[in-house]
This record gives sequence, C-alpha cells and structure tokens, in this order.
Amino acid sequence: MLVQGIEHVAIVSYDTAALKDWYIKMFGGRVVYDNGKGTYFLAFQNGDMIEFVTAQSDKPSDVEKSAGIRHIALAVDSQSFDEIVPKLKEDERVEEVHDVSENAKGLKTYWFKDIEGNFMHLIYRPEPLV
Repeated sequence: MLVQGIEHVAIVSYDTAALKDWYIKMFGGRVVYDNGKGTYFLAFQNGDMIEFVTAQSDKPSDVEKSAGIRHIALAVDSQSFDEIVPKLKEDERVEEVHDVSENAKGLKTYWFKDIEGNFMHLIYRPEPLV
C-alpha cells in the first residue's frame, strides 16, 4: 500500500477564525469543514487543504532552523505570485523573512511569517518537479 499524497497540513492557532479568514483573503480557498468549535479546513483549487486548530500552549519562538517541520510552501502561478506579494508586504502584521528572489529558470520565492508568526513560503515554479 502506498501513500497517495498529503491530504492536509495543520496550523495551530491562537485565533483560528481570524487566521482562517486572513488566509482566505490573502490566498483564496474555501472552508470545507467547520466543527463549530474553532477547527476549520480550508481547501484550495487543487484540493490541498490547511487545517486550523486552536492552540493549547505556546510554540518556540525561533523555528526556522529547529528540527521538525518548518514551513508550508504555497504554490501559485506567476501572475498570482506578482499579485500576492504586494498584499503580503502591505499587511503590517506579516513579517518578511526573505524578499522575493527569482533564479535563472524563473523560479520565484518569497518567505514570510503569517499574522501569527507561522513560517510560510510562496512559490512559483515554472517547471513542476513531478
């Protein structure tokens, strides 16, 4: 039996409703599950999902290089990349980690922390890896 893929990733949040709403405003997607108790699943165009779960305790402050899962990469097309980055930069609650970079093959990346400090990566990849 083989794994078919990753169904979702979860973000533990202090305010799941506000964080979910921010992700919808910034990146689109739609709520496909709401348990009425602060847990939401947000699905994107290709079916990938992010789950927002209410925090029970604090997280470590410096997570970029610590062992474990460190970031979520959000895949977009080139036009969406160019539209989303300015919105992220305008939101004073977003912390820029690494400014936009583009390599010779056209790969674009932007690293940031969302409004709750979660380490994120916006990526446009002209040639998919798979």
